Amino acid sequence: MTTWRSGVCETNGINVHYLRTGGARHPVVLLHGLTGNGACWTPLARALEGEFDVVMPDARGHGGSSAPHHGYRYDDHARDVEGLIRGLELPRPVLLGHSMGGMTAAVVASRWAGGLRGLILVDPTFLSPERQREVHDSDVAEQHRRTLGMQKSDLVAQLRARHPRRSPELVELLAEARLKTPPDAFDVLTPPNPDYRAVMSAIDVPSLLVIGDSSPVVTLEMATELRRLNPRVRIAQVQDAGHGLPFEQPERLGEVVASFLRELAQ
Repeated sequence: MTTWRSGVCETNGINVHYLRTGGARHPVVLLHGLTGNGACWTPLARALEGEFDVVMPDARGHGGSSAPHHGYRYDDHARDVEGLIRGLELPRPVLLGHSMGGMTAAVVASRWAGGLRGLILVDPTFLSPERQREVHDSDVAEQHRRTLGMQKSDLVAQLRARHPRRSPELVELLAEARLKTPPDAFDVLTPPNPDYRAVMSAIDVPSLLVIGDSSPVVTLEMATELRRLNPRVRIAQVQDAGHGLPFEQPERLGEVVASFLRELAQ
């Protein structure tokens, strides 16, 4: 990671911090989930940097980006991504997003297809209205507030115990990112989210939907329905993975993503 460039792009009245592998290659923009940051993509970026220019922004309220007190809906996140792509003058990048970043990437692709080469969604937060209300009304935001009072070493120990299959490097990166995320960022959980069926129906670029075989978010049944709505959607299912697929199976995700990116680059 030491050779990757760190930069800031001003857009929509905020500073968006990013990491970038660089090089005269096709650009790929990686969008993280809630409480993550761009550095959490380190394993995937390592797998891709030899063939692609990988850009890893921190969403507003995350990592080194600005943390305004409001403006955390998916439209705000999507406009930040559009502004970053324009600001860095990225020529038709591929957008890849996980969880919150997946919904953000889908929103961008649904209204800006001409500016993109392709789209990769890794278990995006495609939730029914009922599930959105359940998540919003749960104690997830309060749990995060309590986490912010922890020492990093204690959080790392907790995460290692909860996720023993994740690499020590990733656990460190995820703990650091979580401790930098202010409670305001959880406003993204406020219903209503964009209608994911309408969003996916409007996408007109080659798209890959990557899901885990045990994810409680995007099931194979849901993925199949989305492919019926939009024949440009391809499905890849990764074994032994849930919603945290990028952290549980980073090598397998790298293989699936690299294969799709090489097709798009031809």
